[in-house]
Amino acid sequence: MAADAALSLLAQKGSKLDDPLLKREWFAVAWSREVVHGKLLARRLMARDVVLWRSQEGLHCWRDLCVHRGARLSLGTVRVGAESGQSDCVVCPYHAWEYASSGRCVRIPSQPELTPPAKARVETYQVREKYGVVWVAMGEPGADVPAFPLADAPGFRTILAGPYRFRALGPRVIENLLDVAHLGFVHAGLLGDPERGEVEDYAVTAGTELRGPEAREIRIWQPDPDGTGKPALVSYHYWVNGPLTAGFEKTEGLRRFGILVQVAPIDEEHCESRLIMCLNYGDEVTDEDLLRFQDHVTEQDRVVVESQRPELLPLDLQAELHLRSDRMAIAYRKWLREIGFTYGTA
Repeated sequence: MAADAALSLLAQKGSKLDDPLLKREWFAVAWSREVVHGKLLARRLMARDVVLWRSQEGLHCWRDLCVHRGARLSLGTVRVGAESGQSDCVVCPYHAWEYASSGRCVRIPSQPELTPPAKARVETYQVREKYGVVWVAMGEPGADVPAFPLADAPGFRTILAGPYRFRALGPRVIENLLDVAHLGFVHAGLLGDPERGEVEDYAVTAGTELRGPEAREIRIWQPDPDGTGKPALVSYHYWVNGPLTAGFEKTEGLRRFGILVQVAPIDEEHCESRLIMCLNYGDEVTDEDLLRFQDHVTEQDRVVVESQRPELLPLDLQAELHLRSDRMAIAYRKWLREIGFTYGTA
């Protein structure tokens, strides 16, 4: 009886991923360079297996499931169209059903004379490529792929970092990014100094229906702001593109360094973040060195974020204590509540 009651309670609560707003978001699930013509790439998003592949017609994201007997299509192959105008097809590994780039089954080898029924079609999702990233929306997106102007600006170098897996839910990861006060302690010797941990007061612009809050001109002294090894007094500009996408730019004179962070829910307990890093200086430092620096910083964050309790981000501001240095995090929580975002929140 106790087990039945527990199952009933779980059913009432529903999945942590049931938030309909999640289906309106663009999630970064792979790097463009990973999706090679003629190959299949398996990914997991929102507790669902998906497969990415590139045909002559372009990039595709499908549910990783053959409608015949439920085999994973990513274990199959791509049959490249041999003749002009002939579509590339994904071939199921179990019974070799062939699916054209539209998602429709076009051939069933065990009954080659049979025209596949209309319902013999895989579930497809919207997919885009931008900044060298593959973006997927599980439903009808509420806006375009998140903008990151630095990645399009002349003179900037772009580096893709991650994915970084967290045993945590997305809002905790995004709030950590927006938390300026932790820099001098979690990242001491790199992004701050415990002896200089005071955060000046700063203003926050509230979010709108389509875009989250924003804060500018938050000054922090950093021993190594970006992995180039040169200390500087930098000025931060934070913004929130969407519930699980945010970024910052920090400047020191003409030196500009920015990161766009996208967090994708993998399942009910894990998420992954992918980072687009851009800078207009530091040519003497290799991409590999900058990536090692970011790997180290993210690992410092991961340990703390995974330790946070409660796991669900409290949107009731009375549930935790807040300081003026938490203004951006407070604005983020208020905005999530205003738009009705429930995934990873309480």
